[in-house]
Amino acid sequence: MDLSLDRRTHGTWAVIDVAGELDLYTAPSFRESVLEAAGDNDPPKVIVDFRGLDFIDSSGLGAIVACLKHLRERGGDLALAAPEGSGLRRLLDLTGLDRVLTLYTSTEEIPQD
Repeated sequence: MDLSLDRRTHGTWAVIDVAGELDLYTAPSFRESVLEAAGDNDPPKVIVDFRGLDFIDSSGLGAIVACLKHLRERGGDLALAAPEGSGLRRLLDLTGLDRVLTLYTSTEEIPQD
């Protein structure tokens, strides 16, 4: 299965809705989409909605970390929306990334500022 990336806004946040598989093959387009969504916003704030994610591998995790680093270097933030108990949440917990990423269960939880 491929990766579907749709962009929208939620208040001051750019939102990327992800569906499908985030792996070695699709990670470059994911990275590009997140960085495009950040655009010239100052500070750039992007939330990636992973509620439609079917699979993620280490390349996908690497792409998330690369985007987080890029946005934080610009004074911004990257947040993720993923259901409690999902495979992605368990993976973030195992790798310790749950302590460095801002996590929500849905985009509706994002504070409007």
